[in-house]
Amino acid sequence: MVTTSVPAVVIAAPASGSGKTTVATGLMGALRGAGRRVAPFKVGPDYIDPGYHALATGLPGRNLDAVMVSAQRIGPLYRHGSAGCDIAVVEGVMGLFDGKIDMSGGGAATAEGSTAAVAAMLGAPVVLVVDARGHSQSLAAVLHGFSTFDTSVRIGGVILNRVGSPRHEEVLRQACERVGVPVLGSLPRMAELAVPSRHLGLITALEHGGRARAAVDAMSDLVTAHVDIAAIVALARSAVQDRPWDPAGEVGRHYETRPVVSMAGGPAFTFGYAEHIELLRASGADVAVFDPLTDGLPDGTSGVVVPGGFPEEHAEQLASNTALLADVRAAADRGIPIHAECAGLLYLARELDGHSMAGVLDIEARFGTSLTLGYRDAVALETSVLFDAGQRVSGHEFHRTRLVDQAPSTDLHSAWGWRNPSVAAERAFVQEGFVRGGVHASYLHTHPAGSPESVRRFVGACATFASARSHETRAGA
Repeated sequence: MVTTSVPAVVIAAPASGSGKTTVATGLMGALRGAGRRVAPFKVGPDYIDPGYHALATGLPGRNLDAVMVSAQRIGPLYRHGSAGCDIAVVEGVMGLFDGKIDMSGGGAATAEGSTAAVAAMLGAPVVLVVDARGHSQSLAAVLHGFSTFDTSVRIGGVILNRVGSPRHEEVLRQACERVGVPVLGSLPRMAELAVPSRHLGLITALEHGGRARAAVDAMSDLVTAHVDIAAIVALARSAVQDRPWDPAGEVGRHYETRPVVSMAGGPAFTFGYAEHIELLRASGADVAVFDPLTDGLPDGTSGVVVPGGFPEEHAEQLASNTALLADVRAAADRGIPIHAECAGLLYLARELDGHSMAGVLDIEARFGTSLTLGYRDAVALETSVLFDAGQRVSGHEFHRTRLVDQAPSTDLHSAWGWRNPSVAAERAFVQEGFVRGGVHASYLHTHPAGSPESVRRFVGACATFASARSHETRAGA
């Protein structure tokens, strides 16, 4: 029997930059302060906002990305992430109806993966955060349009953000009343709440340390003082009937040897999904998290995962940990499976912005000025420790670094290929990433819940390596 789903509210906006993160994070903290156990979610592939959500709730921030995991998994992942909670707060992405730009179909924009699509899947009401600067009576037309554009999405109320004065608030409330949209809160302009940003968005909560905690506390206090929390709790709903996602059910296999999979963490490698570690453990791995800025490779390592992050911000310190760099290079040479995404790719390079890295891959990377961003419908070009050649995945790129030098190599093969119709025909098929022995390294981020078999396959390769090493040790004894 399927139990009742935890009620949810979706915090959305007409456009990016309206204050969704401030309101969503503050609401999570305010609800927690009121004694409620809050499940935090973020629509889309974002890794940064969930870190602030985790600070606000004390629970792992999770993503609901219908593009990378498929629409069918949104309900189960929601049930899994909200288990044992009283309410869920889901922060949207971009504008409410902004979805995937289809790079395989002429660059057409679609509703796939949009906040509106996810809200409809959850059966949850939307609270629209409106940047009130420049708005007056015309706000009524904006709200009317958003309320009637898609009947599968219910606008349950609006939070007015960055309101300039009591008179400004009065005019805006009159506009909302005219179209029957309840005002659930009105936030004054509070520039001091801005969290410092860098080239890819907010600085991660782990890097920002005490200032991130202070910012989350300030957001929570702001929402507590200016938002009708009781009205939002009363508004919350969910119609999800799916059974909770079960990592053990997804992988369904354990190996005789339980390998140690070492996962890079710390300030330089913060881009990961909570479900990744859950799937690694469900597949039979012991997961050891280490910080490449200061730590060595954990004892007994039979596999290495280096996720995304901001290594270019920490290149000098990463380069100074020469013992770890040598150990990672030796591990790759010994055939230990290594899965590296984006920042992980840079860490395995020969050099990053003039700083020596692990040298597992004979490539060089530099920080650039242009942003590479977007979903990719990719196909695996080589069989690897993660995928079979020909296997298709939906992934996401998000970086400003670029590869500037790649030495010719017969054992270095492209990991992914996809079509990009926005460039000249002769360059329309993009090849990206590298497969070398047991190493799979790429700029492309994938969501492990979207391809759990890749995690099972990786742990299997790690178990095979651990078993062979155990046999060699016994033989030499």
